Amino acid sequence: MATLTLALLASLTGAPAQAATGGALALEVLSSRADQVSGGDALVRVRHPRGVRPVVERNGEDVTAAFTATGDGLTGLVTGLRAGPNTITAEAGPLRATLTVRDFPIEGPIFSGPHQYPFLCKTERGGLGPPVADNQDGQGMRTAGGWSRDCFAPAVTDRLYRSTDGTFKPMPAGRPADLATTTLLDGRTVDFVVRRERGVINRFLYSIALLEDGWNGRAIYRFDGGVGIGHDQGTLGGGALDPYGLGKGYAVLYSSGTRTSVHYNLVLGGETALMVKERFIETHGRPLYTVGVGASGGAIQQYIYGQNFGNRVIDAAIPQYSYPDMVTQTIHVGDCELLERYMDHDPRWAHWDERTALIGMNAGDTVANPYTGRPGSDECVNGWRGLAPLTMNPKWTPNEDPEWALMDPPGVKDTVNWTHWDDLRNVYGVDERGHARSTWGNTGVQYGLKALVDGVITPAEFLDLNAKAGSWKEAADMVQEGCPFVRAACPADPDPWSARNMNLGDPAPRRTGDPVAIRNVERSGLVFRGAIDIPVIDWRHYLEDRLDMHNSHQSFAARRRMLDHDGRAGNQVIWFTDARPDGPKHDQTPEALAVIDQWMANLRAHPGRGVAGNRPPLAVDRCFATDGTQLAAGPHVWDGVLDRRPPGACTRHFPLYGTSRTVAGGPLEGGVYACRLQPVARALARGLYGSWRPTPEERARLERIFPTGVCAY
Repeated sequence: MATLTLALLASLTGAPAQAATGGALALEVLSSRADQVSGGDALVRVRHPRGVRPVVERNGEDVTAAFTATGDGLTGLVTGLRAGPNTITAEAGPLRATLTVRDFPIEGPIFSGPHQYPFLCKTERGGLGPPVADNQDGQGMRTAGGWSRDCFAPAVTDRLYRSTDGTFKPMPAGRPADLATTTLLDGRTVDFVVRRERGVINRFLYSIALLEDGWNGRAIYRFDGGVGIGHDQGTLGGGALDPYGLGKGYAVLYSSGTRTSVHYNLVLGGETALMVKERFIETHGRPLYTVGVGASGGAIQQYIYGQNFGNRVIDAAIPQYSYPDMVTQTIHVGDCELLERYMDHDPRWAHWDERTALIGMNAGDTVANPYTGRPGSDECVNGWRGLAPLTMNPKWTPNEDPEWALMDPPGVKDTVNWTHWDDLRNVYGVDERGHARSTWGNTGVQYGLKALVDGVITPAEFLDLNAKAGSWKEAADMVQEGCPFVRAACPADPDPWSARNMNLGDPAPRRTGDPVAIRNVERSGLVFRGAIDIPVIDWRHYLEDRLDMHNSHQSFAARRRMLDHDGRAGNQVIWFTDARPDGPKHDQTPEALAVIDQWMANLRAHPGRGVAGNRPPLAVDRCFATDGTQLAAGPHVWDGVLDRRPPGACTRHFPLYGTSRTVAGGPLEGGVYACRLQPVARALARGLYGSWRPTPEERARLERIFPTGVCAY
């Protein structure tokens, strides 16, 4: 047991795992944590005194031949590990070191919990051929030899070249006439020929690509966004062949399991990322560093994996269009359609510009509305419409992939509860009716409170809003959606708000988030708490005027959580690039990669200074014009966002918005699943309603709307 403890310490800190007589021999796993090895192999290093050649054994069998001398000892890929615990020993005369290695199957799981079924295979679409038959019980995808439940296919390698027309093509035997060249970080120019490996790890497709002649020793892990509900192997996106990263000599790691358009279970996603990184190290060795790049859900993954795994997946992060996490976004996004339904049925809110007063997010009278075909919309509509049924209604899914026709038993797709909660049932837990528990609730939430205090709405409007906003039904009580989500329901059955699945009335009942679900998710690592200590360049285009879902204040929500965690956020810098008036024109990612490279070089040279102490000159808060030229930079450009200083240069140039919960008095950083409640009388005594002094009738109505009290954020 002592040797296992030492091995775990080594995998977490990078120090050698040492269990040797006199401490002269030491063993460590380079490719993963020693207790989280997968696929039957591990890259192992043996440190030893000079002049000594240790014998290395795996479970008593000599594997010394697999090791070669390196600058710091012996390194070798130990294969043939059995599932469960294995013992690696190194011995030289009286010196002995022992390391316990625990191996898991390549299909997982390691720590993510039971596999999800049914699971739609896409190996053929991914270029790997049909999945391997792994059972004969008539369940899974039909194959020539039976059925496949876990969608495995053997790995394949191929060679691609970048054409002068800007596309990747299969590399022929001879030199193609349209072969492009590329200039590496060190200035060398080489042929743009890529060697790529694809396969299946943790049931998801993966890709590892790098220049055939020109790897710079660095790696990019490309994370993708979107919103998916699981039960799907997914496909490889375009980021798997990132032309800029590959062209500069970076290796590019990618997995369909780290695309949130496939699923949003970031416990499973983190496990997958660790296993893909493990595969890369086993094949190519440890990179100089790995930097994460990705937008939206790809940005969330960087914050979450950086928090949960330190530098085991990524050593630095470039989250783009970020949110601090996904799971706490459900809190305010769940309010959107409740408020939209209310406003759409009240002429008071016919002017879209005014809706920001309730939803907190931006709105505009002139922005095209994709649902009405007329000018006038807001971020809840343009950015978030459709997310309520996608994440909350077990009876509706947009997943119409043709591969479902190959799945047995017939109709298995209809057995799935298509909700975000059920996709993460291993995290949230299951209620007594068989549905996954839900964290969403709005008990005590006073919609429009800030608008009331600021005099934007009247007390009568405030009371009416909160009496009629309503809440969401339990998953077991929901029914199929109407138009526009179910095509067959159009145009006769319009319901863009999913009102049929709301609890309505006057006063309409509120919902309390399931306390078990809240406790479970807060312990799961899926809530970003700010515990991250790697270099972070949080970059986004400013898209507020486009009513884009990637609302800009989220970068500062992440910083606020970092400050709340330990009072420090010196490892995170925030960059905005303007996209006005006609959309994004300049990509700051290449500059961010260059700054990260300098930052990582400083860390290697001066590790004692820590992450914040090694920031290069350009690793500061900055903002840029639409063409990418710098507008302002320095420690005070974002003043006024998280403090009470006068607004800084970037703050003035890029107005920020909030959410329905910040309008209700909640904190900018979000994350409050269930607020602490206070009696209405106490809220009145505290002056929570500004200058409003309710009449006895108004107070009585307020207490009927909130019988258990109102939020005391």
